Amino acid sequence: MDLHPAQPAPTGPRASVALDSAEALFLLGTVSFGRIVFTQHALPTIRPVNHVLDDGAIVIRTHEGAALTSRTRQADGPGVVVAYEADSIDPDTHLGWSVAVTGYAHLVTDARQLARYQKLLRPWVGGAMDYAVRIDPDLVTGVRLTPVGE
Repeated sequence: MDLHPAQPAPTGPRASVALDSAEALFLLGTVSFGRIVFTQHALPTIRPVNHVLDDGAIVIRTHEGAALTSRTRQADGPGVVVAYEADSIDPDTHLGWSVAVTGYAHLVTDARQLARYQKLLRPWVGGAMDYAVRIDPDLVTGVRLTPVGE
């Protein structure tokens, strides 16, 4: 088994072009996979998850016993501060975009909303995913990686 994958062809320099929040959220809605960042035992924790964008909010599903379920269940006020990142970057050309969202996450407790999210979002991991977490964006940033000169 070859443990050294082929190296991509060399490419030229990239420009990092800032996205406005509307375009960044639009792009986030075009992919279904991202990474949520939250604190666990006072340390940053990152989990890969799939998501759906719903009226400007990011929704993920989770399960009983998950650290994020526990953290959002215990939250007072607006929720737990989290970050969410998604991207689409070509592995060969290194062109694409990356979006980061910081906001408040809270457990969805309304039965109708939860049922709706269970229909909209099919988790890609096995097991019961009986909970949904909604992230209300507070700060949305993004960059598009383009060839220099475009």
